Amino acid sequence: MMMMQPDHITEEMYHEALKQVREKRDNPALSRLRLERFREGLCMQIMHIGPYAEEPRTIDRMMAFAKENDYALRGKHHEIYLGDPRRAKPERLRTILRHPIEKTASDDKEDT
Repeated sequence: MMMMQPDHITEEMYHEALKQVREKRDNPALSRLRLERFREGLCMQIMHIGPYAEEPRTIDRMMAFAKENDYALRGKHHEIYLGDPRRAKPERLRTILRHPIEKTASDDKEDT
């Protein structure tokens, strides 16, 4: 799971926040956390609204878009959760689905 952080967050700020969390309530899972810059390059994204179980339909739309527009998938997709599933009704959950892409060679054929 990834959580976007503002660009101004430094490694020192991250470690201080982690220290404060551990002091309040330590959890073994905290040792797996890390602050990492993530640059994926060209990608496509779509807002999925609804239950997580219905995401495959939205992902199918993304795949169709990629194919129709001569893009190939590269790397793994990821999701950005904008709602809290503990508080929001499933039909109101919002998730940004993102997948890195690249132009396919078929696009080059048109230039020749």
